This record gives sequence, structure tokens and C-alpha cells, in this order.
Amino acid sequence: MKKWFAMFVVALMATMVLSACGEADGETGGSSSADGDDYEKVTIRLAYNLPQDHHVAVGIENFAKEIKEKSGGNVNIQVYPAGQLLSDKDMNQSILSGGVEMGVNSSTLWASTVPAMGIFDVPYVFNDYSAVGEAVNGEFGDKLRGAMEEKGAKVLMFADYGYVQFANNKRQLKSPEDFKGLKIRSIGDLPSELIQAYGASPVFMGGGEVYMALQRNTVDGATSGTTAMLQRKYEEVTKYLTINNYAYLEFLLAVNKDFYDKLPEKTQKLIEEVAADTEKWIREQAEKEDAESAKALEEKGMDVYVVPQEDLEEWIEAAAPVRDVFVKNAGELGQELLDMVDKK
Repeated sequence: MKKWFAMFVVALMATMVLSACGEADGETGGSSSADGDDYEKVTIRLAYNLPQDHHVAVGIENFAKEIKEKSGGNVNIQVYPAGQLLSDKDMNQSILSGGVEMGVNSSTLWASTVPAMGIFDVPYVFNDYSAVGEAVNGEFGDKLRGAMEEKGAKVLMFADYGYVQFANNKRQLKSPEDFKGLKIRSIGDLPSELIQAYGASPVFMGGGEVYMALQRNTVDGATSGTTAMLQRKYEEVTKYLTINNYAYLEFLLAVNKDFYDKLPEKTQKLIEEVAADTEKWIREQAEKEDAESAKALEEKGMDVYVVPQEDLEEWIEAAAPVRDVFVKNAGELGQELLDMVDKK
């Protein structure tokens, strides 16, 4: 009996020691599952309109997955991809009104709410990939984030889509003169101004409508990134691709600010840390995807023309009126952002 009692005491003491060790681990970080138990349960809806295999979409899907895993399933981001919940035209208002908590949409479409976001559509502002990353992670990006928050949306991530080009059915666009008489699908106000400056007629439509419009000759061409052109099979409905890197398109992962401000600080910190890592990954993919998708379109039969560096000045001069329109729309902040970029 005494032997049994002694064994019981030893077992009890061992259990207490293990329990204390577990508690200590929890205080110093412990396992991810233990940490996850500390997060308040919340479900966050996130919508986007890009094809699911686009590199921005892949990054966003991984962002949601990682947050769920690191929170032990307590912070559940429900993703609605490829326009299942909202079109790109309806996305921003839904975020601002709280109809959806999070959404991914282009800086071009956000420019109708925050005109300074049109900076990414001002032709030939960013001449390389690294310049964009430096800008959005510095004072330039802070000013844009502040302008968005004033409207009720917090920017969690600048997701690099890549450079924007022109595709069409009529002829190779070797100079701005070649645009005359064409109807070109536009993605927003400033791209429409550029299309007009080059002598063509802009036709605004969402990404999902373009293939049919090109197939039916409703438009002669379209402006988009080569990644989306490839995924939306532009090679089946257009012949010519002109690469002139006229604009660098950003997509924003934005969240309703009132909703976000009510989340626990720990949840906010997790979301922001994962967003920062995801933003870096997406930026690394953009240059690679641009090059690979342009090559793939050429291999699939498109006639690809890369505007020589020495000819770009003609394109830049013809696009000059677009800068004036941007400053008129975006005011003092717009001019300030242009000055910051021009000094680089």
C-alpha cells in the first residue's frame, strides 16, 4: 500500500511539472496551436475578381490560409475568388459600406474614391520594379494609405500586378500615331485619357467582359497586363501585342476601417505581419510573371513588339496631357506624389 501511494505521489508531481512547463511555454511563445487559442474567433469575408491562378490571387489565397493556421482557426478569412461575390466595379463601395470586410481591387478603380491613387496610371512614372517597392514602403505609400483611411478603408497590402500593355486586332502599334481610329478597352479614367491622347477611343469595361468584346469586335483592342491577357486567352481574340510599360498597376488589399479598428490588437498584428510577408512575395513574382507571360503569348501566336528605349520619348511626350489631368483631379497631394517620384 505504501509502495502504491509513493508511486501515485511521483506520478502526480510529474504531471504538475509538465503542466507548469506547458504554461511557461505559452508565456514565451509556445507552439502555434497554443498561441492560436488566444485569438478571438472572427470570420472575415475577402473578395477579389482576378483569375485564381494570377500571382496576386495566389498570394491572397496563401495570406488567408496562413492567418487561419497561425490563429489556430480562430481568425477565419473566407475568400470569394474570381468575382464570385463582387465585381471589380462594385468592390470599393462594398468595402466602404461594410458589405464585405476585405477586398482586393486595382488602384485604378480606387482612384474614383481617392484620386491620388491614380498616380500608378500616370504614364511612364515608374521605370522599374524596384522603384515601386521603394515608393510604396516609404513616405509615398504612407500618404496614399492616409488618404484611403480618410475615406474609411485601411490598406493592408500593395500587391504588384505588373506593367500594363496594349493588345489589338488591327495593326502593330509602333508609335502613338498607330492608335488613331481604334476602340480600346480601358480600365479606368486615366488610362482612358491616355488612349484619347494617343488618338483612340476608350471603352470602359470589367476584365471578365473583354474576351467577348474582342471576339465580337465591339472593341479593337484592350489594355491590361500580360499575365491577365494570358489567363484570359487574349491570343485567341487578338493578334498584336505592344509592350511599352506605360503604367505599373497596383492592386490593394483593403479592409473596412471601422471593422478593423474593432479587432483585438493581437489579431491586427497577425494580419499586418502576414500581409507584409505576402506583399514582398507578390512583388518578387511580378517581374518574373510579366516576362514569362509575354513570352507565352508570343509562343501562342501573338505578334509582339517591344518599343525600343530610344523611341519611348515620343510616347512620353504624347502622353503628357494625362499628367495634367491627374494633378487636376488629385490636387496638391497628387502633385506632391509626382514630385516625390520625379526626384528618384
